[in-house]
Amino acid sequence: MAYGKEIYKIAFGILNNRRIKEDEAAEERRSAFHLMYPRAREIERQLASTAIAAAKAVLNGSDTVTELNRLKVENLSLQRELDQLLQSAGLDRNYLQPHYQCKKCGDTGYIDGRMCSCLKELLRKTAYQRLNEMTPLALCSFDSFSLDYYPEAPQKEGEISPQKQMENILRYCRNYARDFSLESSSLIMQGGTGLGKTHLSLSIANSAVQKGFGVIYVSSQNMATSLERERFGRGEQDEDTNALLLGCDLLIMDDLGTEFATSFIDAAIYNIVNTRLMAGRPTIISTNLSFYELQKRYSERFVSRIIGSYVRLTFLGKDVRQQKRMKNN
Repeated sequence: MAYGKEIYKIAFGILNNRRIKEDEAAEERRSAFHLMYPRAREIERQLASTAIAAAKAVLNGSDTVTELNRLKVENLSLQRELDQLLQSAGLDRNYLQPHYQCKKCGDTGYIDGRMCSCLKELLRKTAYQRLNEMTPLALCSFDSFSLDYYPEAPQKEGEISPQKQMENILRYCRNYARDFSLESSSLIMQGGTGLGKTHLSLSIANSAVQKGFGVIYVSSQNMATSLERERFGRGEQDEDTNALLLGCDLLIMDDLGTEFATSFIDAAIYNIVNTRLMAGRPTIISTNLSFYELQKRYSERFVSRIIGSYVRLTFLGKDVRQQKRMKNN
């Protein structure tokens, strides 16, 4: 997957800080151990000298095998002595070494010239964070979602009351977030403005992020802007928002239908929805539009994919944000 230069810069900066921090911590451990066991300092000096002597033996071309075997025996003896000192102090034999987060590459990001899995994951998470940086993920939770703003009486005779409907939806979303996995269903949240679609989808996103899943939360307007900018060469070189949207564990598209309509964007949105369905990756869509309006805005094929594969949550009630503003005035 392609990433912009800024993503690489941030990721390598994180790895570099990890190495520096752990190198400093290892040096502090070593200094403290040397104070308690001065012999350990001398052993490490002798180990370093055996390495230099081995290199000289190879370069001098003398009886290399005999000399290297002698140095090997000496090196192993010194190692055993150092291990015994650590053991006597109740410490692990690797106590004096840096404890890098990635044992495979030592937090360098590469193994024998190939990108390590830790760097791939860091690039992925950094790219997700950049896409999500304008979204207040941490500001929404299920506990802060109030049912008090939804009428207890049905809007029409024989229908469920908005409060009961939203109580059911809140319960469903809690359970969805609690049990979220890569096999979870895709959701479409439909209803008027200010009924809590964004709040509940952000709450799900926040929960999934805390579990370690790669989540992208994006408004349809921002998504369309990014896709068009990259499509027509106005974005950062090598940046690939489309690949991130297709590959993340959970994609949440907020306010679908509010983006500026173009044939390119309509096709891009269908491709994202369809590709993620084919790959079995869950997506959550929130929209103010009905299925009829979605069909007019996009296509019958698009709506057919949604109806056949998404769980529909219909939000009822009156604009909560407007009620809160009136209450505070």
